[in-house]
Amino acid sequence: MNNLNQVNITEVCPRDGFQSLPETIPTDEKVAYINQMMECGFKQIEVTSFVHPKAVPQLKDASEVLEKINRPSGVKLRALIPNLRGLERAIEAKVDKVKLMLSATDSHSKNNANATTFEAIKGFEPLVQRAETSPIHVGGSISVAFGCPYEGSVPIERHIEIAKRYEQMGITDISLADTTGMANPYKIKRVVEALRKEFPSFHFSLHLHNTRGMAFANAVAGFEVGIVDFDSSAAGLGGCPYAPNASGNIATEDLVHGFEEMGIKTGIDLNRVINIAKLLEQRFPIQSDSFILKAGKCSDLHIAPKEQTKIGN
Repeated sequence: MNNLNQVNITEVCPRDGFQSLPETIPTDEKVAYINQMMECGFKQIEVTSFVHPKAVPQLKDASEVLEKINRPSGVKLRALIPNLRGLERAIEAKVDKVKLMLSATDSHSKNNANATTFEAIKGFEPLVQRAETSPIHVGGSISVAFGCPYEGSVPIERHIEIAKRYEQMGITDISLADTTGMANPYKIKRVVEALRKEFPSFHFSLHLHNTRGMAFANAVAGFEVGIVDFDSSAAGLGGCPYAPNASGNIATEDLVHGFEEMGIKTGIDLNRVINIAKLLEQRFPIQSDSFILKAGKCSDLHIAPKEQTKIGN
């Protein structure tokens, strides 16, 4: 069981949430959402992805967004990058951290990056070398870590080999992503425990999708085996464009509310997050998915009903 009584939550709606929407959000509207998120207490926000505009047209304004948003002290800005060109754009935009895109299986990797997993990670080497000459921090990721829609379960040995390749490049900060919501608490614990045992100096985080309603249970399972960093998206927006049936991330308001109800501190202003999530739900009602927006907080008490009138004998 995790001895800490606190978790860190990274808001990823501006990247993972917006990238999967059927329409492109105007830049100034994105900036307004992100600026509001800056005031919620997040220590890190994943602002965008520096991918080719034809691949993810919803994020073609990545550089412009980073020029326009507020940059309060104490909030790190993270972006996803696929290649060296993406890194150069991220450095130019002065983001604090970039996260590499890597799939656990060859099938997903070929669909996502047009290369096998180990071909893709080999291609990261010049990128990592370039990052060493800049102030930017590079983190790794393993998508479909808890189940691939094409290949099914991912062997632990596969994760260990991927982590070894990352370690050879000096990357020890890895996000484990349940890209299509195939995880369960047992699988989360099994994978995380095996990786933490094999790589005790690594920092692992969880990126959970709520495709099958398991995300919060999976977050708790991760916390119980030492994970303290989690990704989430306001209003539950999100989904990988290259994975079938990849619905949204766990809603930030659901994750914050759940942990706080358990006495686990998040440092996030839940009411502010809920207000942003309500705006997103009104704007994108089909894509939003949030229990708190449906039911409210547990602390939202109601006037007790009057005594019922007995009918019949």
